[in-house]
Amino acid sequence: MPAEPGRLGSDSEPGSGPQPPREPENPAERDDPPQAGQGQDQDQSAGQPPEQDRAGAPAGKKRSKRPFWRDLAVIVVAALVLTILIKAFVAQVFSIPSGSMENTLMPGDRVLVNKLVYHVRPIARGDIVVFSGAGSWDPPAPPAPSNPVVRLWDGLTNLVGISAPGTDYIKRVIGLPGDRVACCDAQGRVTVNGVALNEKSYVHPGDAPSQIGFDIKVPAGRLWVMGDNRANSDDSRYRMSDPGEGTIPESAVVGRASWIIWPPSRWTDLPIPATFQQAGLRAAADAASLPGLAGGSALAAGALAWRRRRRNPGRPSALSHGRRRRAIVPEGEKGNTARYPRQ
Repeated sequence: MPAEPGRLGSDSEPGSGPQPPREPENPAERDDPPQAGQGQDQDQSAGQPPEQDRAGAPAGKKRSKRPFWRDLAVIVVAALVLTILIKAFVAQVFSIPSGSMENTLMPGDRVLVNKLVYHVRPIARGDIVVFSGAGSWDPPAPPAPSNPVVRLWDGLTNLVGISAPGTDYIKRVIGLPGDRVACCDAQGRVTVNGVALNEKSYVHPGDAPSQIGFDIKVPAGRLWVMGDNRANSDDSRYRMSDPGEGTIPESAVVGRASWIIWPPSRWTDLPIPATFQQAGLRAAADAASLPGLAGGSALAAGALAWRRRRRNPGRPSALSHGRRRRAIVPEGEKGNTARYPRQ
């Protein structure tokens, strides 16, 4: 098929070679000579530096890309630092190793422990708390391993709550400082300041509130704690021979267990049971503190009366109930009382 004339790569005649360029016949078709000023502009543009792209890199040079592994290392380090800060000051995940809190918490559950809540409000009755038993229920914690690799591994597993059980315990707060906690009343219930607790909502089904009796006033700065699985819980009831009579120091509390976060089928919060909201608990606790307040008021009143008596020795004091003292007049001078003014 003959090639179409006028197209690139086609020949006008078969077998003809490349044609020389045709000289324009019309002078207007010839290239015009450069006008004045064009050569100067070209010379000036030739001396200027190359244009730069939007990123500021010289034109013609490719920007160097940072290696992916470096970005990944920065992300990992930042995540670790953030996790450590959160664990130290905000919240921490703990794994439940035993059944002492069944059925509220099951072995294998992971709970989120809030470390900030007790900077906002005090510990409350009914709170589920994580506390350290080192130095109170347990001997002091062993020193950290000397091997840095083992120490790093322990720290990493502790971040996500999969470390081996240590000296941390999780129990429910029953008595606060100053409370009188006893068991059992005529119906076999635990009482706090004489108010019976209805514990059916959280005590393990079929368990009695306690298999052993106790009656203790919680010392200042300490807490009385018990597990929800009363038949299988090592708690304050079995530590009454220890210093503190089974109570734990408030300073040992790590935080409040607020959520079950694993497994997903058990996601739920851990609220305070309604029985701890009884008005009688607070009223009884306030009444227990009244004798101390009354003693302090009497002491203050006595000090104020003594001060007034020193300023005004001739006036009766408040402790004498305002009675006037009668002057003793010798026999024979009863008619003359000028020397013994009435006081």
